[in-house]
Amino acid sequence: MTRLYNDPVNFVDEATEGFVAAHAQRVCQIPGGVIRSTRSEPGTVAVVIGGGSGHYPAFAGLVGQGLAHGAVMGNLFASPSAQQVYNVCKAANNGAGVLLSFGNYAGDVLHFGQARERLIREGIPCEIVAVIDDVSSASQDEIHKRRGIAGDLTVFKIAAAAAEAGYSLEEVVRISRAANFRTRSMGVAFDGCTLPGAKDALFHVPSGKMAVGLGIHGEPGISEQDVPTADALAELLVSHLLDEIPEGIDSAKGARVSVLLNGLGSIKYEELFVVYRRVHQLLGDAGLEIVEPEVGELVTSLDMAGASLTLFWLDDELERLWKAPADAPAYRKGSLEAAPPIDTSQLDIPDADAIPPASESSIAAARCLYSALSATRKIIDQNVEELGRLDAIAGDGDHGIGMQRGVVAAELAAEDAVSRNAGAGTLLRLAAEAWSDRAGGTSGAIWGVMLNALSVTLGDDDEPTPALYAQGITKAKDDVMAFGKAKLGDKTLVDALVPFSETLERAVAEGETLPAAWAKAVEAADNAAKATADLKPKLGRARPLAEKSLGTSDPGAVSLSLIVAAVQAVIDQR
Repeated sequence: MTRLYNDPVNFVDEATEGFVAAHAQRVCQIPGGVIRSTRSEPGTVAVVIGGGSGHYPAFAGLVGQGLAHGAVMGNLFASPSAQQVYNVCKAANNGAGVLLSFGNYAGDVLHFGQARERLIREGIPCEIVAVIDDVSSASQDEIHKRRGIAGDLTVFKIAAAAAEAGYSLEEVVRISRAANFRTRSMGVAFDGCTLPGAKDALFHVPSGKMAVGLGIHGEPGISEQDVPTADALAELLVSHLLDEIPEGIDSAKGARVSVLLNGLGSIKYEELFVVYRRVHQLLGDAGLEIVEPEVGELVTSLDMAGASLTLFWLDDELERLWKAPADAPAYRKGSLEAAPPIDTSQLDIPDADAIPPASESSIAAARCLYSALSATRKIIDQNVEELGRLDAIAGDGDHGIGMQRGVVAAELAAEDAVSRNAGAGTLLRLAAEAWSDRAGGTSGAIWGVMLNALSVTLGDDDEPTPALYAQGITKAKDDVMAFGKAKLGDKTLVDALVPFSETLERAVAEGETLPAAWAKAVEAADNAAKATADLKPKLGRARPLAEKSLGTSDPGAVSLSLIVAAVQAVIDQR
């Protein structure tokens, strides 16, 4: 369990403060995460990594010369917000573009994707490589759906070494993707981890059993079996990974690999060495040449009892970059001449709270939108427990509390924006950033995407019309589907959002008033949300337990239908 903390709410902030104080010669803190405290070569690519906190050394411990230029740090096991990602990218940018890399989780994909779009709009080239090394999380035919676990390190290291060598952004992306598709990992867990202040672990594995293929947040694995000996565990992991040799490699015999044996938080180094002894023997027997292996804690999960094995299949270029020197707080290799410190006063850190001028009609619309967010908060407060119950059936049960955290933050941001005469677009942008930042996770990302879409559409100049609102909702629908890759029938919020958007757009085009059109759209969303009870989830953390969710409506679709119904009352009054 996590024993040392003050107020659990402040755990990540205080841990970050202590981490930076301990490693000031390598990193400095900015809003949203950390960047190198040493100078990088101007005109080179910046590699920015990140994800939820609780996985140290990932992600902040991997920032430094020869490794990442910055790390974005979300709350414990929650994806960072798009604003956090944007802040770190702006501060880390060296003038040749930014590569974003992170584990392939829905919330991270959405938030990092939003930040990428914003950077590109500002003229900063930006690309994404989401790590997909976990063989247990999807079949090889659906490799793009796999999670990122300890293989994060191989992709981050290759990308950063390539950037350090002066590769262009296009070339950094090419070699990072090559590393991604040549990395395979598999993990096991003996028991779950405990969040600071929590009374119990996030999950438990039955006594004497081991969960095979478990994810680093406790996502379901592929089986449970008796806890084996160290040698038997090595044999299990090696056999699974050798069953899937990446494309382009004819056979294991004669191939070169780097090997990562990773402890997830409470397995001792001596135990890992006992396991690695047998891993080394087995890979040698298979004809593999092992190149600079790593044994230790690389990507953890607080105090989870477990381990993972990663095989990184090398070629000449990948091997050269893997061996390149690095000097980060938690990962050092070779020898580097220390770079001079940066001048923190010269960092490009955006003023996220600036209020641009707006027209009177847009300021008036912003007041209406603030009322809509207040109504949204009330309806979520009334249903937070039910939304959590729905989510717990096949997910992790945090949808209600996540929505509540998000909408409270959004309402407070909107209240402040109204007090400073913000226009509709600015109010929605600030509310979107607050929602996604505070809520974290997939729901925070999705509502950040939707509010941002409305923000871009409404702006601060034009008077919002029914057609403009319909256009904004359509953009929200399109953006959510583009970022999250969800489709109708996947049992997500999209199943309610699409009929809501299409009904609203059609009714407005036929000349109906906004109250009348919105009412028709609300009915369509409510019916669609109820109908998700008959669907099996095809995306997200509920996917591995799809059968359990039959007969229960999707919590994301339900929360959307509740919110648009609550907003209806505001529209009718206004």
